[in-house]
Amino acid sequence: LAVTIALYAFLAKVNKRWLAIPVCAFTGLIIALVLGAGFDIKFVTETGLPNLNPVYWWGSTEEGWMLGLPNMEHFIASLPFAILAVAMWSPDFLGHRIFQELNYPKKTEKVLMDVDDTMTMCSIRQMVGTAVGGGNITSSWGTYMIPAAIAKRPIPGGAILLGLLVMIIAILGFPMDIAVWPPVMRVALLVGVSLPLLEAGMQMVKDSKDSQAAGICIFGSAVVNPVLAWALTMLLDNNGLIGDKERAARLSFVDKIVIPVGVLVICLVAMLAVGMLEGQYGIKAWL
Repeated sequence: LAVTIALYAFLAKVNKRWLAIPVCAFTGLIIALVLGAGFDIKFVTETGLPNLNPVYWWGSTEEGWMLGLPNMEHFIASLPFAILAVAMWSPDFLGHRIFQELNYPKKTEKVLMDVDDTMTMCSIRQMVGTAVGGGNITSSWGTYMIPAAIAKRPIPGGAILLGLLVMIIAILGFPMDIAVWPPVMRVALLVGVSLPLLEAGMQMVKDSKDSQAAGICIFGSAVVNPVLAWALTMLLDNNGLIGDKERAARLSFVDKIVIPVGVLVICLVAMLAVGMLEGQYGIKAWL
């Protein structure tokens, strides 16, 4: 971890942050092997297209995920987790958009991602991916968006190339086994997502108004949950209790009360329903 952070800092100093993922991932691989981690990668992913029949994955208790078709109880039990996953999209997508605004030069607004369109396509991608057997939660590809913004590369062209590479790798199979090996995957996420977003957040805190919102958000994340902290901070900021009071005065009642309170209540109810506060505060799950 220390070597990775130091290497990332060096790449940032020499203006080569776009090399952070391959360089740091390869360095993490070498260090892991030198310190005796052992090259224990198991190549289990078969070459060729996976089974794309929804019935195979979801309609049987003997094949696919072996769960069978869900009933109403299954939908109710998983609903809070689905709500929290979607609630995390907003700060995640906005973070990517802001990171692009910080890195791309002026008068390049047309090349930046549109948050509404991105969330719509991610929703469609989630439904299609789940139907054909995917067990993952879709996102806006932060591991691509952030390095592309750092290197100031065109997003659409890179996204098309990335999509083609993903399909090729999915058909080959074995590269996926390498990509999910912990020394490679965790280092790639650290230098490709966590550190750049942290750096961008620090750059945005320029005065006491920004520091108030950032401090409450960080404190709430540590005490409860990042999603709930973001929702609470948005409510306080939009009502002028923290942050820019002039901005709050220009907002409508819907922006001040309806949306922030609605998001906060939804997140809180979802967390209480699945018992996310049980470990910290002993509040039993409702479901």
